[in-house]
Amino acid sequence: MDIDAVKSSYARWAPVYDRTFGAITRAGRHATVSHINSQPVNTVLEVGVGTGLALRHYRRDLQVTGIDFSEEMLKKARTRIREERLDYVQQLRQMDARALDFPDNHFDLVTAMHIVSVVPEPEQVVAEMARVCKPGGQIVITNHFARDTGLLAVVEKLSAPFSGLLGWHSDFSISTVLNHPALAVKLRKSLPPMGVMTFLVLEKTMQAVA
Repeated sequence: MDIDAVKSSYARWAPVYDRTFGAITRAGRHATVSHINSQPVNTVLEVGVGTGLALRHYRRDLQVTGIDFSEEMLKKARTRIREERLDYVQQLRQMDARALDFPDNHFDLVTAMHIVSVVPEPEQVVAEMARVCKPGGQIVITNHFARDTGLLAVVEKLSAPFSGLLGWHSDFSISTVLNHPALAVKLRKSLPPMGVMTFLVLEKTMQAVA
């Protein structure tokens, strides 16, 4: 999926996102933010912040930055911040996740909720998340990953040709985010509904990111 397809897809979904995908991904957001709130961290980057559905749930002492490629999504997120007075959100910026405009080793924790299967070059996105995360910090990813067997695996394969219309890759492999040499898996578990979503906690090792 190229960047223009992503842009047009999320411009199309932005008006109804909260009531559709937002509802489907609620369990993943809850698991992700609950984990983040339990960690001894100060600075958090949310990659693919979308309409800001997760923002209200962060600990109020955190310093949260959000980025998204879609201006339509960010407009809704900015409205949410203003109306709910989410002062701990430091900034929201329009940005391509493949080229994050932040220094190396900048955030205590970087998270991506339900976006790695919708972006072009997901390996590059993961590499950028690792680059801006401090050594010893965490990358927390919640996403749907393709199954190898069963009825859902068949449905995923049949849906794959429609990725441009749907806005995500239904047959997205978890190996895409597990192969980065500077990241080690600390936790991996399935989430409802029916274990469709996977919750991952990766730790950035001291190994330099290429």
